[in-house]
Amino acid sequence: MIPTTTAHDGLTLPVLGFGTYKLKGRAGTAATEHAIAAGYRLLDSAFNYENEGSVGAAVRATGHGVARDELIVTSKLPGRHHERDAAIVTIEESVARTGLERIDLYLIHWPNPKVGKYVEAWGALIEARERGLVGAIGVCNFLPEHLDRLQAETGVLPEVNQIELHPYFPQEEQLAYDREHGIITQAWSPLGRGNDLLEQPEIVEIAAAHDATAGQVALAWAIARGAVPLPKAASEARRRENLGAIDVALSDDEIAAITAFGRPDGRLGDQDPAVYEEF
Repeated sequence: MIPTTTAHDGLTLPVLGFGTYKLKGRAGTAATEHAIAAGYRLLDSAFNYENEGSVGAAVRATGHGVARDELIVTSKLPGRHHERDAAIVTIEESVARTGLERIDLYLIHWPNPKVGKYVEAWGALIEARERGLVGAIGVCNFLPEHLDRLQAETGVLPEVNQIELHPYFPQEEQLAYDREHGIITQAWSPLGRGNDLLEQPEIVEIAAAHDATAGQVALAWAIARGAVPLPKAASEARRRENLGAIDVALSDDEIAAITAFGRPDGRLGDQDPAVYEEF
C-alpha cells in the first residue's frame, strides 16, 4: 500500500504516481496495466501526450482486482484551449477518449501568462467539476502569483500543482507556498531527464547506505519534502524499482545534502512558467 496525502478540499492522493509521457498505443496500455498490477493507483496523462485513450483502456481492462474508485486518472488541458468554450469541449473530448465515466483529476497544463486566459480556463474546470465530467481540479507549473489570482478572481484554489521538481531544482519556495495553502505538489521529471543526476557520488553513497538505488533515493527525497513524484518508466523492472522508494527513510541530513544540489539554472529546459507558453 502506498501512503497518501490530502489537499485542502479533501482530495487524497498516493505519495507516488505513475507518469505516462511518451507511453502511447498498445505499448502504453500494456505499461499502464502493469503499473496498476504492480501497485500504482495515481496515473498521470495529458491531452497533449496523446495517450488518454491508452491509459483509459488500461483502467477499463484491468483484471487485477482493482476497483475503479481506487484509481486516480489524471489529464491536462493544453494551452491552445484556454478559452472557456474550447476548454469545456476539450475536457469532454478527454473524457470520451478515456472511455471512462469521468476523469478523476484534471489540470491546466501551463498558465501561459502572455496569453492571459488561465483564469478563464480555470472557470471551465470548475464548471466541468460541477457537471461531473471531472472529480478534482488543479494546475501545473503555476507560480504563487498565478495561484493568488485564481483565488482572488474565482474563490477556488487548485488542489494540485504539478511542477518540475528534482534535486537540481528543489523548488523550496513553491513547495512552501503550496504546503501553506493545502495544495498537493506533484513533481514531474523527479529523476531528471538524460542528465547526470543519478550518478552524483553523494546520491550513490546515500543509496548504498540504504541498500537502495539512486533513483529510489531521489524519489524518496521528493516524498520526504512533501511532493508526489510521478516517475515515468517504460520497463517493468524500473516501475517496480521506483515503488521501492516508499520504503526508503532518509535522515534530515541526507535530505539537506540532496537539496544542496539545487542551482538557479536547474531547470531541464527553458520552461520558466513566468514566460513559457505551451500550446
